[in-house]
Amino acid sequence: MSDHPAEHHDADSHNASNRNRLADETSPYLRQHAHNPVDWYPWGEAAFEKARAEDKPILLSVGYSACHWCHVMAHESFEDAGTAELMNASFVSIKVDREERPDVDTIYMNAVQALTGSGGWPMTVVMTPAGEPFFGGTYFPPDDRYGRPSFRRVLTSLANAWQQRRDEVMASAQNVTQHLGQLTRFRGDGGGLEPLLLARALDTLQQRFDTVHGGFGDAPKFPPHSALKFLLRRPEQVAEQMATETLTKMARGGIYDHLGGGFARYSVDKVWLVPHFEKMLYDNAQLVSRYAEAFQQTANPHYREVIDETLGWVLRDMTSDEGGFYSALDADSEGEEGKFYVWDEADFDRLLGDDAELAKTYFGVSTVGNFEGRNVLHVPNEPAEVASEFGMSVEALAAKIDVVKQQLFEAREPRVRPGLDDKILCSWNGLMLAAFADAGRVLERDDYLDVARRNARFLRAAFYKDGRLEHSYKDGQAKIGGLLEDYAYFGLGLVALYRATLEPEWLLLAFDLADVIVEHFRDEQGGFYGTPDDGEALIVRPKNIFDAAVPADSAAAAELLLVLARYSDNRAWEDLVADTVRPLGDALEQQPSGFATFLHVLDHLLRPPQEVAIVGDPAAEDTAALVRAVQERALPYTAVALSTGPDDELAERLPFLQQRGRVDGKATAYVCEAGACRQPVTEPQALREGLGKV
Repeated sequence: MSDHPAEHHDADSHNASNRNRLADETSPYLRQHAHNPVDWYPWGEAAFEKARAEDKPILLSVGYSACHWCHVMAHESFEDAGTAELMNASFVSIKVDREERPDVDTIYMNAVQALTGSGGWPMTVVMTPAGEPFFGGTYFPPDDRYGRPSFRRVLTSLANAWQQRRDEVMASAQNVTQHLGQLTRFRGDGGGLEPLLLARALDTLQQRFDTVHGGFGDAPKFPPHSALKFLLRRPEQVAEQMATETLTKMARGGIYDHLGGGFARYSVDKVWLVPHFEKMLYDNAQLVSRYAEAFQQTANPHYREVIDETLGWVLRDMTSDEGGFYSALDADSEGEEGKFYVWDEADFDRLLGDDAELAKTYFGVSTVGNFEGRNVLHVPNEPAEVASEFGMSVEALAAKIDVVKQQLFEAREPRVRPGLDDKILCSWNGLMLAAFADAGRVLERDDYLDVARRNARFLRAAFYKDGRLEHSYKDGQAKIGGLLEDYAYFGLGLVALYRATLEPEWLLLAFDLADVIVEHFRDEQGGFYGTPDDGEALIVRPKNIFDAAVPADSAAAAELLLVLARYSDNRAWEDLVADTVRPLGDALEQQPSGFATFLHVLDHLLRPPQEVAIVGDPAAEDTAALVRAVQERALPYTAVALSTGPDDELAERLPFLQQRGRVDGKATAYVCEAGACRQPVTEPQALREGLGKV
């Protein structure tokens, strides 16, 4: 099905007379369709006005730039003059970049799942001029095949239904819209604040754990970002074991780019071998944070290597001159999925000489290959076994493989590169901000912290205007009003940066973002909407509680508010979080992978408040020594703050800094739990001993 991928058109490379309205958009995905014969509209009132005026249904097509099957359908159907003629005659067609408009995508993906039982991209929805959906699907081929009707047949049938069976169509649209409204009014069983729930959720994860390959479930297998976070923060040994086995197996699999760093979106098999080759910013951001946390717990040097290589890829290929992070790399290059990344055995023989046999054994390279006759690099054997086979030490093998990797990387660099989606999203940048901050703190890398600071300053300057965020940025233009995910992910990134640097500006900005969440996104019936109360009116206000490739925005918002509530002793915010989690009860226990962020929030809620206040001159060595003692520990549920004294600018927001001074003029640390504080200490070792009890 991948024989005819779409070319990556750029609007500026064609004659202006050949353009449609998408040529004026900033989204690289929309601009890929700027020269289709389809009379595309971007999402906006103009399209809906035209549909009302001409009494036509709206055909909504949603995808994203790194989506392989989106390119296939574009080439087969949207670039086809006959198909375009059908679309233009009977529909008003809207093209949406799901990454620019996750709110629109969420609503209509819920509709597709309700109508068909499944979903995915490219997403095709047909709806009334009021935006009420009555038909949905994903990829449609140009001819009847794969058990699916051709796209032209679907278009003709829908156009006839609109003209000849309008009452039936409208009734269906109203039913689907009513269903979408009910999804935002989730009411669970209550009683979801019991410690036993966490143990049961862990048991469920253990039952579904792949004990051979790591991760959960069968093919296709996705990195379980949120579940890993929950597992790494649980005290049970089995939780850490599930997390570290998964991290190790992923890092040795083909889902990881062993030459250039970074992870692909998912594995098409259950063994992490053959990836779907697109690389997304959000996956790599979350995985860096997970590997950093795992490294702090285990000191596994492989995890440090993965972090450094992945962040090296981000800095090399995914960072703008302004300090923002780009969105994605495509799966395709030269019209073939994965072509940039795969190898022939002959390539190794030609490039590596005497080291070829060693390298082929190490990376699992063979004549027959493991992906359409070619080889995805992976590490199928234990390095110690490979070292023994070739009569060398593990250390000598590692040194040799480092040289081989550099040779292969340099040989790969001249290849035609996958397409880059260079829009910058506030929400995803917040995740990568946290990744650089976490890695900088755990690995003691000041250069990573500098990257994080630069990114935070860029996001504040480019996206934050008059106290509100924008969502998307490209070519100097920020647009689309900020969504809950922007405030939540950016806020959590700022908290991670504060935790790593203890520079107050980042925590204060996180508080400002949290204030907006409470004022504009809160649902008075519980939880949070994905769009603000003063945002664009859609057919429903989306409300997402389920983790997918990124954390559920409602859960991330709850996490941010809880973290800041523990910093500020804001009982109202803590109660708001408790009311958000409480109805989820059975869902947390029965579907822990889908609700893992909420499980993490519940874990935090059930722990007593913990604070560490360090009072001293930030530039003084005695203060730095105390800070280092704190940074040695993960302390994911502890509010850690640095103060210069009782008049510090943070003291107004953080009560546990008030009336805290230095003892005998020395930098001093105060450790408190559940409202009880230990004796202040001035020596790093005494602080370490105190933290051992937290």
